[in-house]
Amino acid sequence: MANDRMLTDLTATDPAPSVVVLNPGNGDAPFGAPWRARADALRARTTSTGERTKVLGYVHTDHGNRDVAAVRASVDNYLKTPDGRLHVDGIFFDVVSRDCGPANATRDHYAELRRYVQDTMSAVDPAVPDLVVNNPGTAIADCYLEPGRRTADVFVTYEDTYAAYTGAGWLGGNVFHHESGYRPGTELDPSGTAFWHLVHDVPDDAAMRATLRTAFDRGAGYAYATDTVMPNPWNTGPTWKYTSQTGYAATLGQGAPAGHVTPAVRRRNV
Repeated sequence: MANDRMLTDLTATDPAPSVVVLNPGNGDAPFGAPWRARADALRARTTSTGERTKVLGYVHTDHGNRDVAAVRASVDNYLKTPDGRLHVDGIFFDVVSRDCGPANATRDHYAELRRYVQDTMSAVDPAVPDLVVNNPGTAIADCYLEPGRRTADVFVTYEDTYAAYTGAGWLGGNVFHHESGYRPGTELDPSGTAFWHLVHDVPDDAAMRATLRTAFDRGAGYAYATDTVMPNPWNTGPTWKYTSQTGYAATLGQGAPAGHVTPAVRRRNV
């Protein structure tokens, strides 16, 4: 629900999270008035970098296999509202393929979805900067960041447990090439905010802080750590206060590119 405890807490957190993903009915339930009001309240909050919280609408893509018309309809659910106003800053595309596909066809599919978001938002309000996130949940092929064909502003390049993050589950980079292997990808990220790590099953607040430090070292611009567990670690908040995470992330970001290691929260399946 738009007014559940997690979203209420996020709306009051100071400093505010950098990004919040809203997900009514796995992205396909109506983005009705209560959801739009919650999005507006979140977007009014101020982050540690002095910017406003960015709110994204959740859209699943089935690794590029979901019918493109259905994907666009889900995008329209957030961007073409009855009042003709934008209540979100962009779209979080989930279950994204990490591979380029034959002749880069899969990459080009996601690039076209990004253009659709950009064009649709511009038609409603050209003054609002668009933000598109792709979530493969693991390192992404570097073709997705190719200049002129980039498929998103931000890529979720890790989504798994704390144990995996601190062990063999980290593959060694945010991007990969099928010939040269994994690398940090920071040379493709002049803003310092292209990569986002989502870590669950984090045992305590000390491990939360360690997770954020590790994300910084691995080139992530956004990170979120929670002690909640599968099957859905994103529908409730961690036992520690959000402020302890957003505040600590702000200390890590001092002297780093704007927004670096700022917590972003994914709100899923509500």
